[in-house]
Amino acid sequence: MTARDRTAVLQEVARLIREVVGEAWIEDKDIGMETSFGHDLELESIEFVALGERLQTHFGKQVDFVGWLSGKELDEILGLKVGDLVEFIARCL
Repeated sequence: MTARDRTAVLQEVARLIREVVGEAWIEDKDIGMETSFGHDLELESIEFVALGERLQTHFGKQVDFVGWLSGKELDEILGLKVGDLVEFIARCL
């Protein structure tokens, strides 16, 4: 996958995150590869579930977000960055 493709995946992931959060403050938030889900975005577990559903709807079943996330330890999940998800999606596509 090219850098341009990864940029497109990042833009789509950022759009889906904004949909899931659904609050005004996230519209102005810069979401990049180094943005953390926990610290920067403060996503809650229910939002992770909703994000997983939207990722599967958008990218298809080959992007098994729930399976990927379930293979991680708690400290890994807490430290996840948007770029980790983008790279996972890129490998799946």
